[in-house]
Amino acid sequence: MWHDVFTPLRWLVRGCGFVLHFTLGVIPTVLAQSRLGRAIRVGGRGLDAVMLAWWSRWTCRIFGLEPTVTGAPIEGPVLIVANHLSWADIQVLHSVAPMSFIAKAEIARWPLAGYLANAGGTIYHQRGSHDSARGVSEQVSERFAAGGRVAIFPEGGILPGTEVKRFHARMFKLAQEAGCPVQPAMIRYLRDGRRDEAVTFLPGEHFIGNLVRFMGRPTCRADLVFLEPFDSIDVPRNALAARAEAAVRAAYDAPVHTLAEAA
Repeated sequence: MWHDVFTPLRWLVRGCGFVLHFTLGVIPTVLAQSRLGRAIRVGGRGLDAVMLAWWSRWTCRIFGLEPTVTGAPIEGPVLIVANHLSWADIQVLHSVAPMSFIAKAEIARWPLAGYLANAGGTIYHQRGSHDSARGVSEQVSERFAAGGRVAIFPEGGILPGTEVKRFHARMFKLAQEAGCPVQPAMIRYLRDGRRDEAVTFLPGEHFIGNLVRFMGRPTCRADLVFLEPFDSIDVPRNALAARAEAAVRAAYDAPVHTLAEAA
């Protein structure tokens, strides 16, 4: 929880910034996600996308994250698949482009994160429920039919450790059913040129404790790399998962300077 002598100052400054951001920004951001917000165009993008990106960028700043983006998500229906280290992964991805996430149902009840997830159009699933799985599939099909992006974390949640975990194949069927491409995305957090091992949940740490600890930490860089997309048609799910995992793992293990130069 306590990082250094500047921790109390960071709590004070960022805490005030968070209260101001939430008080002034949450209502217009949520309202912009309506049908009217999607119809209003700002600089070639819908107001909903502009406001969500604005909200997410400032949330990253308040929690001491500096996103560095390489590449871009492709346009149109696509399944974005990324490794998962922190609740902040969603904010980092949303700071670049709008996408609907598939997440466990419990997140809807989390303070702040649940509220933001609802505003961002998150699709919830209840583990072990066939009815929930059907509902998720229907909602994803609707998002793809409307030309939207859907993002998943195929590792199955935020697991202990910061290495890339095995990508489970089950949810890749969403791309197969829609006939849309799969685009891997790599996320890693860096401080002083090294991977920041403390961004994820510590043993026994709950969500609020992680938020407070995050707010008191020094600034770190959030590397986000959108990798080459590939077709999902007539490709087995296990092969899709293995290819996406290999691409993300290679980018995650690449030397820091390599990605920095590419950016």
